[in-house]
Amino acid sequence: MSETEPARDTLFDLSGKVAVVTGGGRGIGRGMAEGLARFGARLVLCGRTQRTLDAAAIAMRERGWDASALLVDVAREDDVLTLRDSVLSLLGGIDILVNNAGINPIYRRIEKTSLAEWQTIIDTNLTGVFLCCKFLGAVMAGRGSGSIINVSSVAGHVGLQRSAPYCATKGGVELLTKALALDWAAAGVRVNCIAPGYFETDLTAGMRQNQSLSARLLSHTPLGRFGEMDDIAGAAVFLASPASAFITGQSLIVDGGWTAE
Repeated sequence: MSETEPARDTLFDLSGKVAVVTGGGRGIGRGMAEGLARFGARLVLCGRTQRTLDAAAIAMRERGWDASALLVDVAREDDVLTLRDSVLSLLGGIDILVNNAGINPIYRRIEKTSLAEWQTIIDTNLTGVFLCCKFLGAVMAGRGSGSIINVSSVAGHVGLQRSAPYCATKGGVELLTKALALDWAAAGVRVNCIAPGYFETDLTAGMRQNQSLSARLLSHTPLGRFGEMDDIAGAAVFLASPASAFITGQSLIVDGGWTAE
Protein backbone atom coordinates (compact mmCIF):
# COMPACT_ATOMS: atom_id res chain seq x y z
CA MET A 1 0.00 0.00 0.00
CA SER A 2 1.44 3.39 -0.98
CA GLU A 3 1.87 6.25 1.47
CA THR A 4 -0.96 8.18 -0.21
CA GLU A 5 -3.40 5.27 -0.30
CA PRO A 6 -6.15 5.49 2.36
CA ALA A 7 -5.99 2.83 5.04
CA ARG A 8 -8.66 0.19 4.59
CA ASP A 9 -10.45 1.17 7.79
CA THR A 10 -10.96 4.75 6.56
CA LEU A 11 -12.24 4.05 3.06
CA PHE A 12 -15.85 4.18 4.22
CA ASP A 13 -15.34 6.51 7.18
CA LEU A 14 -17.89 9.34 7.36
CA SER A 15 -17.10 10.47 10.89
CA GLY A 16 -18.31 14.01 11.51
CA LYS A 17 -19.63 14.48 7.98
CA VAL A 18 -22.94 16.35 7.73
CA ALA A 19 -25.41 14.45 5.56
CA VAL A 20 -28.71 15.97 4.40
CA VAL A 21 -31.19 13.32 3.26
CA THR A 22 -34.42 14.47 1.65
CA GLY A 23 -37.31 12.07 2.02
CA GLY A 24 -35.29 10.65 4.88
CA GLY A 25 -38.08 9.76 7.26
CA ARG A 26 -39.09 6.44 5.75
CA GLY A 27 -38.41 3.84 3.10
CA ILE A 28 -35.32 4.01 0.96
CA GLY A 29 -34.41 7.46 2.26
CA ARG A 30 -34.38 6.25 5.84
CA GLY A 31 -32.42 3.15 4.84
CA MET A 32 -29.72 5.27 3.22
CA ALA A 33 -29.67 7.68 6.16
CA GLU A 34 -29.17 4.85 8.64
CA GLY A 35 -26.35 3.47 6.52
CA LEU A 36 -24.59 6.84 6.53
CA ALA A 37 -25.07 7.16 10.29
CA ARG A 38 -23.56 3.72 10.91
CA PHE A 39 -20.34 5.03 9.40
CA GLY A 40 -20.31 8.21 11.44
CA ALA A 41 -22.32 10.80 9.51
CA ARG A 42 -24.35 13.47 11.29
CA LEU A 43 -27.83 13.34 9.79
CA VAL A 44 -30.39 15.95 8.82
CA LEU A 45 -33.58 14.18 7.79
CA CYS A 46 -35.94 16.21 5.60
CA GLY A 47 -39.48 15.63 4.43
CA ARG A 48 -43.05 16.86 4.42
CA THR A 49 -44.43 14.90 7.40
CA GLN A 50 -43.14 16.05 10.77
CA ARG A 51 -44.38 13.02 12.70
CA THR A 52 -42.56 10.60 10.36
CA LEU A 53 -39.35 12.63 10.49
CA ASP A 54 -39.42 12.97 14.27
CA ALA A 55 -40.02 9.24 14.74
CA ALA A 56 -37.09 8.39 12.48
CA ALA A 57 -34.76 10.89 14.16
CA ILE A 58 -35.70 9.68 17.64
CA ALA A 59 -35.13 6.05 16.65
CA MET A 60 -31.71 6.95 15.27
CA ARG A 61 -30.71 8.94 18.35
CA GLU A 62 -31.70 5.98 20.51
CA ARG A 63 -29.06 4.01 18.62
CA GLY A 64 -26.47 6.63 19.49
CA TRP A 65 -26.49 8.42 16.15
CA ASP A 66 -26.59 12.17 15.59
CA ALA A 67 -29.87 12.90 13.80
CA SER A 68 -32.16 15.89 13.50
CA ALA A 69 -35.35 16.48 11.52
CA LEU A 70 -36.45 19.47 9.43
CA LEU A 71 -39.80 19.93 7.71
CA VAL A 72 -39.11 20.70 4.03
CA ASP A 73 -41.02 20.59 0.75
CA VAL A 74 -38.23 20.34 -1.83
CA ALA A 75 -40.53 21.69 -4.54
CA ARG A 76 -40.66 25.06 -2.74
CA GLU A 77 -37.68 27.36 -3.21
CA ASP A 78 -38.23 29.13 0.12
CA ASP A 79 -38.25 25.80 1.96
CA VAL A 80 -34.96 24.74 0.40
CA LEU A 81 -33.34 28.07 1.21
CA THR A 82 -34.51 27.74 4.81
CA LEU A 83 -33.12 24.20 4.89
CA ARG A 84 -29.72 25.41 3.70
CA ASP A 85 -29.58 28.20 6.24
CA SER A 86 -30.78 25.97 9.09
CA VAL A 87 -28.18 23.27 8.39
CA LEU A 88 -25.38 25.82 8.19
CA SER A 89 -26.52 27.45 11.40
CA LEU A 90 -26.94 24.19 13.31
CA LEU A 91 -24.04 22.12 11.96
CA GLY A 92 -21.72 24.54 10.19
CA GLY A 93 -21.55 22.90 6.78
CA ILE A 94 -22.82 20.30 4.33
CA ASP A 95 -20.68 17.37 3.19
CA ILE A 96 -23.20 14.92 1.75
CA LEU A 97 -26.51 15.59 0.02
CA VAL A 98 -28.88 12.74 -0.78
CA ASN A 99 -31.71 13.90 -3.03
CA ASN A 100 -34.17 11.12 -2.36
CA ALA A 101 -37.55 12.89 -2.08
CA GLY A 102 -39.83 11.67 -4.82
CA ILE A 103 -43.40 10.67 -5.64
CA ASN A 104 -45.21 8.41 -8.08
CA PRO A 105 -48.87 8.93 -7.19
CA ILE A 106 -50.55 7.80 -10.41
CA TYR A 107 -50.58 4.72 -12.60
CA ARG A 108 -52.25 5.56 -15.89
CA ARG A 109 -51.59 6.21 -19.55
CA ILE A 110 -50.40 9.65 -20.59
CA GLU A 111 -53.68 10.53 -22.35
CA LYS A 112 -55.45 10.06 -19.01
CA THR A 113 -52.89 12.18 -17.12
CA SER A 114 -53.81 15.76 -16.31
CA LEU A 115 -51.42 18.67 -16.58
CA ALA A 116 -51.74 19.22 -12.83
CA GLU A 117 -50.69 15.62 -12.14
CA TRP A 118 -47.75 15.92 -14.55
CA GLN A 119 -46.62 19.17 -12.94
CA THR A 120 -46.87 17.84 -9.40
CA ILE A 121 -44.57 14.93 -10.23
CA ILE A 122 -42.13 17.19 -12.10
CA ASP A 123 -42.07 19.68 -9.22
CA THR A 124 -41.05 17.13 -6.59
CA ASN A 125 -38.97 14.63 -8.52
CA LEU A 126 -37.00 16.94 -10.80
CA THR A 127 -37.38 20.55 -9.69
CA GLY A 128 -36.78 19.43 -6.10
CA VAL A 129 -33.43 17.92 -7.08
CA PHE A 130 -32.57 21.08 -9.03
CA LEU A 131 -33.34 23.34 -6.05
CA CYS A 132 -31.42 21.24 -3.54
CA CYS A 133 -28.41 21.02 -5.83
CA LYS A 134 -28.60 24.73 -6.62
CA PHE A 135 -28.62 25.89 -3.02
CA LEU A 136 -27.05 23.09 -0.95
CA GLY A 137 -24.68 21.83 -3.64
CA ALA A 138 -23.43 25.37 -4.13
CA VAL A 139 -22.35 25.38 -0.48
CA MET A 140 -20.23 22.29 -1.13
CA ALA A 141 -18.74 23.81 -4.26
CA GLY A 142 -17.85 26.94 -2.33
CA ARG A 143 -16.04 24.83 0.27
CA GLY A 144 -14.25 22.72 -2.33
CA SER A 145 -15.58 19.28 -1.44
CA GLY A 146 -18.69 17.17 -1.15
CA SER A 147 -20.69 14.25 -2.47
CA ILE A 148 -24.16 14.55 -3.97
CA ILE A 149 -26.23 11.41 -4.45
CA ASN A 150 -29.33 11.87 -6.58
CA VAL A 151 -31.83 9.05 -6.30
CA SER A 152 -33.13 8.08 -9.70
CA SER A 153 -34.80 4.75 -10.47
CA VAL A 154 -34.74 1.91 -12.92
CA ALA A 155 -37.36 4.15 -14.54
CA GLY A 156 -34.53 6.50 -15.43
CA HIS A 157 -32.97 3.74 -17.54
CA VAL A 158 -35.91 1.76 -18.93
CA GLY A 159 -39.54 2.60 -19.53
CA LEU A 160 -42.28 1.49 -17.17
CA GLN A 161 -45.85 1.16 -18.34
CA ARG A 162 -48.36 3.81 -17.27
CA SER A 163 -45.61 5.80 -15.57
CA ALA A 164 -44.60 8.34 -18.22
CA PRO A 165 -44.34 11.38 -15.89
CA TYR A 166 -42.31 9.41 -13.37
CA CYS A 167 -39.99 8.02 -16.06
CA ALA A 168 -39.52 11.50 -17.51
CA THR A 169 -38.46 12.91 -14.14
CA LYS A 170 -36.06 10.10 -13.37
CA GLY A 171 -34.48 10.33 -16.81
CA GLY A 172 -34.07 14.03 -16.15
CA VAL A 173 -32.38 13.34 -12.82
CA GLU A 174 -29.91 11.03 -14.56
CA LEU A 175 -28.80 13.68 -17.07
CA LEU A 176 -28.88 16.49 -14.52
CA THR A 177 -26.45 14.38 -12.50
CA LYS A 178 -24.04 14.04 -15.41
CA ALA A 179 -24.18 17.76 -16.23
CA LEU A 180 -23.53 18.78 -12.62
CA ALA A 181 -20.68 16.28 -12.35
CA LEU A 182 -18.98 18.15 -15.18
CA ASP A 183 -19.78 21.58 -13.76
CA TRP A 184 -18.53 20.85 -10.26
CA ALA A 185 -15.63 18.45 -10.78
CA ALA A 186 -13.09 21.26 -10.55
CA ALA A 187 -14.75 22.40 -7.32
CA GLY A 188 -14.19 19.02 -5.69
CA VAL A 189 -17.86 18.01 -5.63
CA ARG A 190 -18.77 14.57 -6.93
CA VAL A 191 -22.32 14.02 -8.26
CA ASN A 192 -23.69 10.52 -8.78
CA CYS A 193 -26.98 8.64 -8.96
CA ILE A 194 -28.41 5.63 -7.24
CA ALA A 195 -31.12 3.98 -9.35
CA PRO A 196 -33.13 1.55 -7.20
CA GLY A 197 -35.41 -1.19 -8.40
CA TYR A 198 -38.25 -2.55 -6.27
CA PHE A 199 -37.57 -2.52 -2.53
CA GLU A 200 -39.38 -3.70 0.58
CA THR A 201 -40.87 -0.40 1.76
CA ASP A 202 -44.28 0.77 2.90
CA LEU A 203 -44.78 2.37 -0.51
CA THR A 204 -44.48 -1.00 -2.28
CA ALA A 205 -46.47 -2.95 0.31
CA GLY A 206 -49.60 -3.08 -1.84
CA MET A 207 -47.70 -4.43 -4.84
CA ARG A 208 -45.88 -7.00 -2.75
CA GLN A 209 -49.09 -8.20 -1.12
CA ASN A 210 -50.74 -8.70 -4.50
CA GLN A 211 -49.67 -12.24 -5.41
CA SER A 212 -50.01 -11.80 -9.15
CA LEU A 213 -48.21 -8.46 -9.30
CA SER A 214 -45.53 -9.56 -6.86
CA ALA A 215 -44.82 -12.68 -8.90
CA ARG A 216 -44.58 -10.59 -12.08
CA LEU A 217 -42.12 -8.17 -10.50
CA LEU A 218 -39.96 -10.95 -9.10
CA SER A 219 -39.97 -12.81 -12.41
CA HIS A 220 -38.31 -9.74 -13.92
CA THR A 221 -35.71 -9.57 -11.13
CA PRO A 222 -32.92 -12.11 -11.72
CA LEU A 223 -31.90 -12.20 -8.04
CA GLY A 224 -35.46 -13.26 -7.27
CA ARG A 225 -36.27 -10.96 -4.35
CA PHE A 226 -37.14 -7.40 -3.47
CA GLY A 227 -34.39 -5.10 -2.28
CA GLU A 228 -33.74 -4.70 1.43
CA MET A 229 -32.53 -1.62 3.27
CA ASP A 230 -28.95 -2.85 3.62
CA ASP A 231 -28.80 -3.17 -0.16
CA ILE A 232 -29.44 0.53 -0.64
CA ALA A 233 -27.53 1.63 2.47
CA GLY A 234 -24.31 0.10 1.15
CA ALA A 235 -24.65 1.91 -2.16
CA ALA A 236 -25.15 5.25 -0.40
CA VAL A 237 -22.19 4.76 1.93
CA PHE A 238 -19.98 3.85 -1.00
CA LEU A 239 -20.88 6.92 -3.05
CA ALA A 240 -20.65 9.25 -0.04
CA SER A 241 -17.30 7.97 1.18
CA PRO A 242 -13.63 8.16 0.12
CA ALA A 243 -14.07 4.68 -1.36
CA SER A 244 -15.61 6.32 -4.45
CA ALA A 245 -13.26 9.31 -4.64
CA PHE A 246 -12.62 8.81 -8.38
CA ILE A 247 -16.26 8.29 -9.32
CA THR A 248 -18.51 11.08 -10.56
CA GLY A 249 -21.28 11.44 -13.12
CA GLN A 250 -22.26 7.79 -12.78
CA SER A 251 -25.44 5.87 -11.99
CA LEU A 252 -25.24 2.92 -9.62
CA ILE A 253 -28.21 0.70 -10.46
CA VAL A 254 -29.38 -1.29 -7.43
CA ASP A 255 -32.15 -3.41 -8.91
CA GLY A 256 -31.38 -7.10 -8.46
CA GLY A 257 -30.67 -7.32 -12.18
CA TRP A 258 -33.94 -5.77 -13.43
CA THR A 259 -32.21 -3.72 -16.14
CA ALA A 260 -29.78 -6.48 -17.12
CA GLU A 261 -32.34 -8.21 -19.32
